[in-house]
Amino acid sequence: MLDIKITRTTAPKAKPADESKLGFGKKFSDHMFLMDYDRQNGWHDPRVVPYANFTLDPACVVFHYAQEIFEGLKAYRTADNKIQLFRPECNGARMQDSCDRLCMPRIPVEDFVQACKTLVEVDKDWVPHTDGASLYLRPFIIATDVGLGVHASPTYTFCIIASPSGAYYAEGINPVRIYVEDEYIRAAPGLTGFAKCGGNYAASIKAGEMAEELGYAQVLWLDGVERKYVEEVGSMNIFFKIDGKVYTAACVGTVLPGVTRRSCIELCKDWGYEVVEGKLAIADIMKASKEGKLEEVFGTGTAAVISPVKELKWENEVAHISDGKIGPLTQKLYDTMTGIQWGKIADTKGWIVPVCNG
Repeated sequence: MLDIKITRTTAPKAKPADESKLGFGKKFSDHMFLMDYDRQNGWHDPRVVPYANFTLDPACVVFHYAQEIFEGLKAYRTADNKIQLFRPECNGARMQDSCDRLCMPRIPVEDFVQACKTLVEVDKDWVPHTDGASLYLRPFIIATDVGLGVHASPTYTFCIIASPSGAYYAEGINPVRIYVEDEYIRAAPGLTGFAKCGGNYAASIKAGEMAEELGYAQVLWLDGVERKYVEEVGSMNIFFKIDGKVYTAACVGTVLPGVTRRSCIELCKDWGYEVVEGKLAIADIMKASKEGKLEEVFGTGTAAVISPVKELKWENEVAHISDGKIGPLTQKLYDTMTGIQWGKIADTKGWIVPVCNG
């Protein structure tokens, strides 16, 4: 267990007056968690301190060779004013996998969870009271060694910041339009597609901006080898309900193993759906649409939770889904996931980790 030192701010910020206008990742709480690493001491000096700027040398490895990783999870306030996390150990385990791929030192999962819980408890007044809003946590690790040679840094900083946030998408739970990208790719076998590292997201911005110019909310990526099999959306994993079965790309190195994805698969199986994790060609999805068999499409992710899709555009073809409305499975998943997260539905899966009373 970490011995976390807590230094509270002497100048607390004004909290958002209107929680209906929080947006996503725009405002930040009073404190942050920090922990340092070097080869002699390992991970050491865990602390919660007032939120403040970093001071880093311009030659830091993180700036030049992108040796950094991050996570995303949320703290929720229930109706009876209890604050809780949703499966934080899954985020901690995924961060370890990202560490391995980026040659960074692992943080024990129990330490990761303790750090998240401690920051949330210190900043519990920042957890929104409004239904659907939450305190988004952004844990990240950056390389801090100074030098321009390409190398794994011997020193790192682990930080967690917190942001009171509303719905991720401007459309909220309303169905979104997705553009299928077949020129640029997000990942390829042997690269970093399964890791949550900034470079993956930076490389996606170009296609995302092009899709936005065409009026689409997100990009659906195809595989990087044949460019025919669906993989994931910019900020979400994605599912297709075709003729009663649920399909999603397998996590075989090019797809981020989402915590919400994993949870939705478990729920679908509990409800009797056959879930197929494997290759699904975009051509077959469009064919299913023409035949009236493409029943629902939805994205999953920590930020958006569940995001229904009403339209897919690929080349010169457009698939219209569920008459532009939220499908019944999509709605059930959304209601169940958010119900568990906000304490409206009993947690029979053991997914909730209590933090403190509000």
